[in-house]
Amino acid sequence: MTNPRRAAALAGFRAVLPIMVGVAPFALIAGFAGVDAGVSQVQTVAFSVLVFAGAAQLAALELIGRDGATAVVVATALVINARFLMYSASLAPSLRGLGTGRRALVAYLLTDQAFVVSALRYEQREEPPGTRLAYFLGAAVPLWIEWQAGTVVGAVAGAAVPASWSLDFAIPLVFLALLVPAVRDRAGVAAAGVAAVVAVAAGGLRLNAGLLLAATAGIAAGYTLATRAASR
Repeated sequence: MTNPRRAAALAGFRAVLPIMVGVAPFALIAGFAGVDAGVSQVQTVAFSVLVFAGAAQLAALELIGRDGATAVVVATALVINARFLMYSASLAPSLRGLGTGRRALVAYLLTDQAFVVSALRYEQREEPPGTRLAYFLGAAVPLWIEWQAGTVVGAVAGAAVPASWSLDFAIPLVFLALLVPAVRDRAGVAAAGVAAVVAVAAGGLRLNAGLLLAATAGIAAGYTLATRAASR
């Protein structure tokens, strides 16, 4: 008889497998970005393991490379990762009953990709929290391994790239790749448009504070428009 948790973990892995193809280049860029920012290979990998935050990780490395203040680096990462509050709130009812340690593990491993496949599974099937956790881990752990392995490869290869081969261009491309699929309605368009305008207008602010200001303005614009639409 098949173990339901093992079957769920394998199902999670199969669900996320096609997505992993697109994650690989981002992981390489994270390693490149660390070296390009002047961070050592060991520090780049340690930062990746500790933070494991995708877009926020790249933004933080960019700010570190430009000698951004610690407060600005942390605040920027928090703003970019604010969406995980919504992800957590969405998954919490499905994983109710898990212990503190397992909930902390879910919080650490939570990514956009793992959230999407898990939320879809939870909507379609009624399963015990333990089985649902197994599905989540089946999707999230391979993504974590791929990200860390890609970061190591990127950090090692990045050290061999001449300084004249600036890798800064890669970071905006990553953000564009994340942005385009997320703009699905008028609120998203407003958030992206306002953030873009503010980012350009505030580009000259010290310590890259314009990035935080643009993110805040974009979120405010999107939230305001979404709230007005919901009230109609």
